[in-house]
Amino acid sequence: MAPPLPAAGERWALFLDVDGTLAELAAHPDDVVVPPDLLEQLRLLQRLLGGALAVVSGRSIDSLDRVLAPLQPAAAGLHGLERRNHDGITRAGDVPGLDRARRELDDFGAANRGLMLEDKGGALALHYRHAPHLEDACRERSASAVRHAPRHHVLAGKMVFELKPRAANKGEAIRSFMGEAPFHGRVPVFAGDDRTDEDGFQWIQAHAGISIKVGDGETLARHRVTGVTMLHQWLARLAGRLEEMEHSNE
Repeated sequence: MAPPLPAAGERWALFLDVDGTLAELAAHPDDVVVPPDLLEQLRLLQRLLGGALAVVSGRSIDSLDRVLAPLQPAAAGLHGLERRNHDGITRAGDVPGLDRARRELDDFGAANRGLMLEDKGGALALHYRHAPHLEDACRERSASAVRHAPRHHVLAGKMVFELKPRAANKGEAIRSFMGEAPFHGRVPVFAGDDRTDEDGFQWIQAHAGISIKVGDGETLARHRVTGVTMLHQWLARLAGRLEEMEHSNE
């Protein structure tokens, strides 16, 4: 049984996945909604933590900005291939070589009702949420397509197979943030829900941080919440406790 969620720490650096963590999953990535009250909560947490809050996602940073508008926090997109630091400076890696894989998966998706290919630029995600009976076929076709993209590998997620850059993962993204202000010297805290978050949990565990799994499934994380709503409640308690600590220090 996972231990209870920890109380607030003034010297925390908070890292949050988005889909399935801050927001419920949706049939299409464009349909994901982050409630306005949660956006205000995140803005408050960002201030209370001295700016040490970042989102770490498989989405591109452009996509994150649409989902989180008007909030634009520090962000790692495409599992860390893109990264925007606290000062708003964005760095993006270049991983070419997806053209043949893209054509193969696009043709496969077009030939099978219910599939959707999400083109993220530096990564491709084949979604089968509306065609769960095609899971094995999607796995096989993704494995076939990635042979044309040696700098990528296939990562299975929730009803999706993603061709993502080998050099980018959420653990490396968090490590990069922790090497710079305002994250440096703080205790890293990371919440995520999917297999793509396990690299982040692994890094957190190795650096005396706090890892939180959202939902069920095997995980390296040491803490767990049952779902998105419970994480929202914990974030609200976290903000309240940090405000109390701020006032007590005045």
